[in-house]
Amino acid sequence: MIKKSSRSEARADKHFRIRNKVHGTVERPRLCVFKSLKYISAQVINDETGHTMASASTLEKELAVKLKSTSNMDAAKLIGEVVAKRAVEKGIKAVVFDRSGYIYHGKVKMIADTARENGLEF
Repeated sequence: MIKKSSRSEARADKHFRIRNKVHGTVERPRLCVFKSLKYISAQVINDETGHTMASASTLEKELAVKLKSTSNMDAAKLIGEVVAKRAVEKGIKAVVFDRSGYIYHGKVKMIADTARENGLEF
């Protein structure tokens, strides 16, 4: 096994391996999480057609105004809540969770827990 030169390269490899196993369908789309040093975003994606059915990001002005920081746990909680509400409005109840190679801890876990509390089933 070749050692990766950066953390982001190692995460990208994990994400690629996960994506070989996790696929979103019409009945159970994929809830994909992305986080950077400044922002957090989540999308509900139908991989059969390649369409994003619902999304939320701290880049959105109406969400960023509500937050003190766009990359902390409060931001992750808001993103989980908003993406779940937008998905439920479109009739999506069940999703497959794609953590995108991130550890299921902290912000990623907060998004998942908040999405569950707001009506999504994993």
